[in-house]
Amino acid sequence: MQLSFLQPLFDRPGPWATVYFGPLQSDESGAKRRELSVREACRTLEEEGADAATTEAVRDALLRIGPAEDPAGRVVFATGGEVLLSHRLSRPPQRQISCWAPLPRLTPLLELAGQDPVCLVAYIDRTGADFELRGGAAGPRSAGQVEGEQHPVHRTASSDWSERHFQLKVENTWEHNAGEIAEALNAAYEESGADLVVLAGDPRERPAVHEKLSEAVRGVTTETEHGGRAAGSASPALEEAIEQARRRHTRHRVEEALDRFRAGRVGTDRPTEAVEGVPALVEAAREHRIDTLLVRPGGPELDRDTWVGARPDQIAARRSDARTLGESDPTVVRADDALLRAAAVTAADVLVVPPADDDGADATDIPTGGLGALLRWTYETTPA
Repeated sequence: MQLSFLQPLFDRPGPWATVYFGPLQSDESGAKRRELSVREACRTLEEEGADAATTEAVRDALLRIGPAEDPAGRVVFATGGEVLLSHRLSRPPQRQISCWAPLPRLTPLLELAGQDPVCLVAYIDRTGADFELRGGAAGPRSAGQVEGEQHPVHRTASSDWSERHFQLKVENTWEHNAGEIAEALNAAYEESGADLVVLAGDPRERPAVHEKLSEAVRGVTTETEHGGRAAGSASPALEEAIEQARRRHTRHRVEEALDRFRAGRVGTDRPTEAVEGVPALVEAAREHRIDTLLVRPGGPELDRDTWVGARPDQIAARRSDARTLGESDPTVVRADDALLRAAAVTAADVLVVPPADDDGADATDIPTGGLGALLRWTYETTPA
């Protein structure tokens, strides 16, 4: 998960109100429950020290949340009497979360608006393709289309020489259009920032397009026999195929990251490529060396006290260390919030990893304490 969309949260000093608000029904009883939930969230903020203007801004934002637009709920971040970011959730929170803290409360966002990969679906026929993005809170959205040559595209059953010549022209058109679709799909993949590609549609043209994709795009592409470009081609089987492709992609990314993490830990005979534990992580964050931050929700070190200054790279495991970084009055915060802020401003990726025994994960494969990182560059460890 890339956190660049959170940038507005790091341009202001805080403190911050954070509320994760679940879905509610649109009937009369749902409206009443929403009012009570909003009142409870705001009361919690007030009890934790939030100023009246910020609490009121949160109240207004929560009351505007509609079940139709936000079926899984929404998270709201506010400071200084203003809501700076309101983000739709992909999954409903198990419980409402309201807090007032020096930094925005970010870890629940990883699970609730999460690392679901963005999928670029190509609906292909022999004349062109329509592209659609799937994933994220915004729902399906168009990513463009491509039209190839329109004639000739249909073969005949005749064995006459002239007809065979015509059929060769048809196959040439199919081949040409496959190349046009593949070229457009390569561009759409790069422009959209998608994580994977699913090809649906014509059973002859689909594999031809697949073969002509660039190596990078072909490596993240899968095909499904369900669905197509024609109106009315949508089906539950197509939806399930797309979701399966997204789940496989996520599982593969996690497995790959954990393999790298296990191989790169301190203690191997190579330079360190991975670190775990708050002291090592804050050092890597200060040096902008975190390539992928690994977070296991519920890990015991996520809420460990960490000291920060105004800048995201002013982060330390001890108050005295924070002062040596130029911050005369450091603030104590949760380790996960501090590290997520540092990861976001340095364009690091963030990956949620399963706990031990989940999806076959072993306790030795996951970061101790729930926090670890793959590094952008290595360094030789100094013997103790």
